Amino acid sequence: MVGLQWGDEGKGKVVDLLTADHDVIVRYNGGANAGHTVVIGEEKYALHLLPSGILSGGKICVIGNGVVVDPEMLLSEIEGIRSRGIEINAGNLLISDRAHVVMPYHKEHDAALERVLSSAIDDSGPGLSIGTTKRGIGPAYADKVHRSLAIRMGELADADHLRSRLEVICAIRTRELDALGVEAPPLDPHELAERYSEYGRLLENHITDTVYALHDFRNNGRSILFEGANACLLDIDHGTFPYVTSSNCSTLGIPAGTGLPAPCADEVVGIMKAYTTRVGAGPFPTEDTGPIGERIRERGNEYGTTTGRPRRCGWLDLVAVRYSAMICGATSIACMLLDVLSGFDELKICSSYRLPDGTVTDRFIPDARRLLNAEPIWETVPGWAEEIDTSQNRSDLPPEALAYLDRIQEILGLPIHLVSVGPERTQTLAGSPCG
Repeated sequence: MVGLQWGDEGKGKVVDLLTADHDVIVRYNGGANAGHTVVIGEEKYALHLLPSGILSGGKICVIGNGVVVDPEMLLSEIEGIRSRGIEINAGNLLISDRAHVVMPYHKEHDAALERVLSSAIDDSGPGLSIGTTKRGIGPAYADKVHRSLAIRMGELADADHLRSRLEVICAIRTRELDALGVEAPPLDPHELAERYSEYGRLLENHITDTVYALHDFRNNGRSILFEGANACLLDIDHGTFPYVTSSNCSTLGIPAGTGLPAPCADEVVGIMKAYTTRVGAGPFPTEDTGPIGERIRERGNEYGTTTGRPRRCGWLDLVAVRYSAMICGATSIACMLLDVLSGFDELKICSSYRLPDGTVTDRFIPDARRLLNAEPIWETVPGWAEEIDTSQNRSDLPPEALAYLDRIQEILGLPIHLVSVGPERTQTLAGSPCG
């Protein structure tokens, strides 16, 4: 299960729906910069590190080695979920001992670097900040690549070992933060070691070798659902670089982020909105900064689960979705938030771009500098006036809504097996493709 746009497609709801048919639910990438919202009846849950399957009883949830874990945030999230009557124990939540740890200095570095880059200038113009959540995700992944400066979840419970590591790391990080203009006392390795070894103690029963665990589950015939965080257009290698996240959040990240060799999945459900949004900086060919974009934002409640930031909104870009579906090997589509488009006289779909030299292409451009100059070529289709959030079957949808879904299927060459017409579990139309 993977997002095919710039995130926030409604993945949490789809995972929640698909969890019933699976035994094990796995997060394989990202960190607390991701946010999945699940609505069950009158209850609304915002999850950042816990797999969405934790809301269903009898399931095993796994935080894989490809995730970067903020232990403080994870413990807070666990406590919040438990306080609402949902059981979390050593049997239903496994955390990879190889997952890397997000430390406080990662967050400080993240915020400081964004401040510096926001005032930087190069040949592409002023302001080079990425627009991160400032949750320390990028610096934590950078430390993973630096190797000697990284700490993994399996190291946390050993206070003496952690103190020894942090004495070296804190000396280096203090100098780096000072160079970035952070005015703060030097990092204290002893305080950090004491605090984070306590987090390790509290999580110790959950931390394990999830690679062997996942292989054991598969060998024993357990069904596995891989829950993608972020989305394909934010993939570090295949997204709109450099305005991307720091992990492989396409399905290509599953083998590295879990230890299960490819091919890992028999089916890949690609999640897309019926329109397009993105958060933070970066090119967005179909963005509408006027009344239409504002209307979509308000109808869709397009504000970040993690940060509360207003999302940038615009019409549907199927050049981008088709590219992501190709990269991820999507076998079917879940089209979310179709109800948001009710009331528009007409809708627009982008199925190709016009480039500065006048050529037309239906191929996506995963390079921010070049994508910035791509002009969308629009198809205009009729909208529908009536609200559709009470629809029980696809046959209840207006003909124009069905035609819109048909056109999406035609352009993508993939069936739409799920259509969401509201945030609740029950507001999902499943079954045969449209048309």
